[in-house]
Amino acid sequence: MQTKSYQVLNNFDIKVIGIILMFIDHVHQMFAGAGVPGWVDWFGRPVATIFFFMAVEGFTHTRNQKRYMFQLLVGFWIMNLGSRIVQHFFEVGNLALANNIFTDLFIAVLAMYGIQEISAGRRAHRTKQILTGVLAIIVPILVSLLVIGLIVNPKTAMFAANLGMVVPTITLAENSIFLYIGVFFYLFRNNRTLQCLTVLVFALINAGANSGFAFTGLFTSNTQWMMIFAIIPILLYNGQKGRSMKYFFYFFYPIHIWLLYILASLMGVGA
Repeated sequence: MQTKSYQVLNNFDIKVIGIILMFIDHVHQMFAGAGVPGWVDWFGRPVATIFFFMAVEGFTHTRNQKRYMFQLLVGFWIMNLGSRIVQHFFEVGNLALANNIFTDLFIAVLAMYGIQEISAGRRAHRTKQILTGVLAIIVPILVSLLVIGLIVNPKTAMFAANLGMVVPTITLAENSIFLYIGVFFYLFRNNRTLQCLTVLVFALINAGANSGFAFTGLFTSNTQWMMIFAIIPILLYNGQKGRSMKYFFYFFYPIHIWLLYILASLMGVGA
């Protein structure tokens, strides 16, 4: 893809933008009970979209795709375990630590891997490779349906919750089925215009679905459409790596959430 003159942001720059917006959003999440205004939430709406976009870059440029996916899976496990430990000792009113973007990223990247394997398998006429790709796509969906079935039954609800601690499911993902925006980013990875149109479509669907398609509360209770502003850094991305962040995000994401939650608890927010 040829770089345009206005494309001045590299991989490092966009990740830093995403991390800053994410931090502001989580300050609102943890301290809304202390009076942080609702509009601060707006800053966080483009964050997941930005990280799905960058996940495509990470997946397509890594030297070891399976290791990349395993790192996301480990992040998922650590986030779940750490959040459970933090909530055992601290509490912020009725606020539950349900944050785990690693769930969404792992499922989205696994689907990218599935598409890649199906495509490569078809070209090489390898049935096993095609089957591997199909399983990579459908297994998370089937497990998610299983979890839904278990959750609605009080006798198996606890088992479903524990299963969701070990196996990433769409049911318990932060973005639910909207995590598949990452798959569209992957399919359109060589066409920035189509990637931006994907964001527009998902933003419109979110704005409608969250309001019974009445498109109300767009600046109060129905703000996920603001993910559309992720188009700005996506358009400005020049495809270059920039400075390496390596494992910074893997550490920063859980640690800053836990510390903000602990601080809010110590301050008596929501008590």
